[in-house]
Amino acid sequence: MKAGFDAKKYLEEQSKYILERVNHYDKLYLEFGGKLLGDYHAKRVLPGFDEDAKIKLLHNLKDKVEIIICVYAGDIERNKIRGDFGITYDMDVMRLIDDLRKWELEVNSVVITRYEHQPAAQIFINKLELRGIKVYQHQATKGYPLDVNTIVSEEGYGKNPYIETNKPIVVVTAPGPGSGKLATCLSQLYHESIRGRVAGYSKFETFPVWNVPLKHPLNIAYEAATADLKDVNMIDSFHMDAYGLVAVNYNRDIEAYPLLKRIIEKITGKEAIYKSPTDMGVNRVGFGIIDDDVVREASRQEVIRRYFKTGCEYKKGYVDKATFDRVQLIMEELGLQPGDRKVVAPAYQAAEEMERRLAQEGQSDKNHVCSAVAIELEDGTMVTGKSSDLMTATSAAMLNAVKQMARVADEIHLLSPVILEPIRSLKSNTLGSQSPALSCDEILIALTICAATNPMAQVCLDHLHKLRGCQAHSTTILIRSDEECFRKLGIDVTCDAVYPSDNLYYNN
Repeated sequence: MKAGFDAKKYLEEQSKYILERVNHYDKLYLEFGGKLLGDYHAKRVLPGFDEDAKIKLLHNLKDKVEIIICVYAGDIERNKIRGDFGITYDMDVMRLIDDLRKWELEVNSVVITRYEHQPAAQIFINKLELRGIKVYQHQATKGYPLDVNTIVSEEGYGKNPYIETNKPIVVVTAPGPGSGKLATCLSQLYHESIRGRVAGYSKFETFPVWNVPLKHPLNIAYEAATADLKDVNMIDSFHMDAYGLVAVNYNRDIEAYPLLKRIIEKITGKEAIYKSPTDMGVNRVGFGIIDDDVVREASRQEVIRRYFKTGCEYKKGYVDKATFDRVQLIMEELGLQPGDRKVVAPAYQAAEEMERRLAQEGQSDKNHVCSAVAIELEDGTMVTGKSSDLMTATSAAMLNAVKQMARVADEIHLLSPVILEPIRSLKSNTLGSQSPALSCDEILIALTICAATNPMAQVCLDHLHKLRGCQAHSTTILIRSDEECFRKLGIDVTCDAVYPSDNLYYNN
């Protein structure tokens, strides 16, 4: 795909701007929204964006940065799941700590916010402390949100323990929204103030992009991505009043600004230097766009992707109908159809062909839906795979894709029955799997074993990395292991909101 974004320019611009902001204070508390690592949404809507740009930015500033991770105790208690990784928020905190350490970044501590002695939260605290991680507990702030005098007092933020920090930039991040990042920053500002230090607050949110139009597909794609949060992009009226300039922000930040301004002024005893919520941000991503047309098209494609994703989440019961309806309205707003994603039609065609063949052979099963997966390769070639007793549609499509890229004839078999049958026997007979069909990762293991004696299999393995960035669509919801395998391979897959069978448990 043609680049629409200059990642190098962005890193330079962003680093410079953050350092300029730091110069005004003894210490800057920087609230980080979105993902520190693997920001695939940004990569998809801004072709050329580095999904690890944020962590690389912090790595460049590592001598000046330490990190606080917040997690809401209620999210731990109810085992809230991250949709992209399929892991709970408490596990994601530990994953994040490991990743930050790999990038040589100092993790100061973990803050459990709105802590009310929830049993699961206490277990998590014990886990972290036994591994040498400092943990702080913050209770709900007394007086919040209306009684500023109580909030900014010993009864409010003063009840929270002070988090000792040593570096001029303190990044406050979290596994997801509603984790208490802002409250933690403000609590620290209060404690720094009573200790006679000049501390500031800024926010680093990639989206919405404040200096592109409100109805730009880039900002609309963000609305589709956060439909479950009911975020709405708006013109920042405070910025308009202060400077006469149009800036885009989202409703929560604009609604919270008057209260936030009052709290900061109460803490510092001075008039706030920020005239608007946009002023508080340090986001320079808009200045990295080098081809607006490319970004617009990529953003439209992301909206379609979100339509499919939200449809599947609704089918699974993860989001309500209002969320799905909202994404449908966004699709209509941009004049988009599901078929505008190029890889969708070939997947449907493959499934229809399979259905016709099974009907002719008298093998149709009303309890099972024909599954087909289509993959669009880098050169635009469409490759499909269909489900069978031997392998899932995902496995078949992946195998056909690497054969196509390696220019291996379709009739050449890469996988030896001598290898496949013991794996299937182990899966069904020993491990008791309800589905004998081999998943994507199982097929990759088989391919790797076969490569030891089959040069063609090795050639295909050598082309596997070329699947990164490819687009795919499945006519049915993927099993978790296949979805995870595609994610690791870097294949951007969407699915119809249809289960492959009427099984309740064995579709997962």
